[in-house]
Amino acid sequence: MDKILRINMGSEGGPKVTEEARGAYEGMGGRTLTSAIVSGEVPPLCHPLGEDNKLIIAPGLLSGTIASTSGRISVGCKSPLTGGIKEANSGGQASQVLARLGYGAIVLEGKPKDDNLYKIFINNDGVKISPDNSLKMLGNYDLVEKMKEEYGDKIACISIGPAGEMKLSAATVAFTDMELRPTRHAGRGGVGAVMGSKGVKVIVLDDTGMKMRAPKDPEKFREANKIFTEGLKKHPVTGEALPAYGTGVLTNVINEAGAYPTNNFKWGRFDNCSAISGEAEAEIEESRGGFTTHGCHRGCVIQCSGIYMDKDGQYLTKQPEYETVWAHGGNCGIDDLDAIAMMDRLDDDYGLDTIEMGATIGVAMEAGVAEFGDADAAINLIHEVGKGTPLGRILGNGAAVTGKVFGVERVPVVKGQAMPAYDPRAIQGIGVTYATSTMGADHTAGYAIATNILKVGGYVDPLKPEGQIELSRNLQIATAAIDSTGMCLFIAFPVLDQPETFQALIDMLNAFYGLNMTADDVTELGKKVLKMERDFNADAGFTAKHDRLPDFFMKEAFPPHNVTFQVKDEDLDRVFDW
Repeated sequence: MDKILRINMGSEGGPKVTEEARGAYEGMGGRTLTSAIVSGEVPPLCHPLGEDNKLIIAPGLLSGTIASTSGRISVGCKSPLTGGIKEANSGGQASQVLARLGYGAIVLEGKPKDDNLYKIFINNDGVKISPDNSLKMLGNYDLVEKMKEEYGDKIACISIGPAGEMKLSAATVAFTDMELRPTRHAGRGGVGAVMGSKGVKVIVLDDTGMKMRAPKDPEKFREANKIFTEGLKKHPVTGEALPAYGTGVLTNVINEAGAYPTNNFKWGRFDNCSAISGEAEAEIEESRGGFTTHGCHRGCVIQCSGIYMDKDGQYLTKQPEYETVWAHGGNCGIDDLDAIAMMDRLDDDYGLDTIEMGATIGVAMEAGVAEFGDADAAINLIHEVGKGTPLGRILGNGAAVTGKVFGVERVPVVKGQAMPAYDPRAIQGIGVTYATSTMGADHTAGYAIATNILKVGGYVDPLKPEGQIELSRNLQIATAAIDSTGMCLFIAFPVLDQPETFQALIDMLNAFYGLNMTADDVTELGKKVLKMERDFNADAGFTAKHDRLPDFFMKEAFPPHNVTFQVKDEDLDRVFDW
C-alpha cells in the first residue's frame, strides 16, 4: 500500500490517472487517511457535490494481510447529508484486494465536463477508465452481473445504484462480498452521491497474481494474530452470540432494556419484537436453506452475517442487520421479516442507507404519508426513491429533509443524519455519541451500548447522566483508531474485556510495520483523527450548538422508563476536552 491513486474526473481531455508516493500521508490507513485527505485538501465550505470535494476510498493499515477480520474499508468526503466531514465504513472484499494491489487509497477528484458515466478497472497492469452509458440507472445487482460478464468472477466491485447517480443524500457506495453480491455498503452520509457527482458508476478491482502483504517481522506477526484470533473466538459476543444470531441478537436485548425506538421514537418497546429478532431470523434462514453464519469478507472469524432466502428457497438478500431490521421494522411498526428483507434488498440494489431510509419512512408515516405497520406501503416508498419520482427524491434525501417538507417535529437526526436503533433517553451514553460525533448521529462512532447495556468494559447506568461523557469520549477515541486499522468494530468487545487481545492488536501493527507503538500511542492516534475532523467541521461552520440532540428528546418522556435525555449542554461541550 505504498501508492495513492488519484483520478481527476474533470481533467481536460477526459479523466486523468496519476500515482504518487504517500508523502505526508505515510503511516496512515482507513479513517486516518480519509480524514487527513479531506481535512487537508477539501475546502470546508465547498459544495459537497461540486468539483472541489473529493471521494477517498482507503483500506485499513492491516488490510490485505493474514490478520483476522481486517477487511474493513473507509470512504471519506465532505458529506452532502451533514455538510461536515464523513467517514463511512464497510465490509466486503474490496479492502483486501485494493491493499494487495498496492494502493493506500483511491482519490476521486474534479467533476466530469460531460454527461458520460464511467467505469474504472484496476489490476496489476494498471488503471483503465472508460465511459459506459449502458450502465446508467442500473441497480447494483444487475450492474455487478454485467461486470462479471466483462471481467470474470475473480473481481471485487465498488459501485453506486440509481440513488447515487441521482445524487441523493441517502445514497451509499456498495462493496461486493465473497459471493460477488453488492451487499456491503458504506452507508452513512451520502457518500454514494459524491461518487455519483464524480461520474463514476463502478470501480472493478482484480488482484489476480498478487500476494498477501508481507510483514516486517513475519514470526511475531503470526504469533500476535494467533493470540488475537483466539481472543475473538473465546469472547461470548464475538465467539458465540454474533456467529449464532448475527447483530440481530441485540433485538430482544434492546427491546427488553426499553430502548428500542418504536413508531418513530415514540416508545421503547415493540410489542411483536420477537418476530423480528435475530433468533427468528436464524430460524427462517435455517428452515429455507440459507445460512446463519457468514462472513462479509475472507478472513473474518466473527462471521456475524448470514444468507436470507425467500419463501421459495431463493436468495433474497444477506441477513438483514440489527439496525436494518429496526429501521424498517420496529421503527415503522412492521413485524414481517420477509417484508423487511425485501426492503433490505431494495436498499442495497438502489444504493440507499438502510438506517436513513428506515428513519425517513418513520417520519413519513408520522406525517400520514403511510400508516405505521403498513409493510406494502413502506416497500412502495423505497420504489419511489429508486424511480426518482418527486416524492422519492424527497425521501431519498433523508429524514431531515422529509421532516421539513411534511412539517414533522419529531425528526430523530443530529447534524442532518438519522439516529440508529437505540433511543438516547434510555441509553444516555449513546445519546452523548449521537450529539457530539463528528459524523452526525452514528452509533458506531462511540458504541456506548457495549458498556451501558452489555456491560462490556465495565458498566455505566444507561438511565443516568453520570459517567456518560467519559464513556463516550473514550469510545470515540478508540473507535477512530480501530477504523484506521481495517479491523471490524466488533473487535472492540474482546479488546475492552481482554487486555491480551488489545496487546495482540498492537503487536500486529508493530510486527507488520516495524514500529514500537504502545497503548498510549493508539489513544493518541484516535485523538489525532478526531481533532482533524473537528477542525474541518469548525471551518465548515459547525459550533457547539450543533452538538445537540433534537429538543423532543429533552421534553418528551420516553416509555417504559418515562425518562428524558438528561446530560447537560455544558457537559456535552466537555467531550473533547482531553
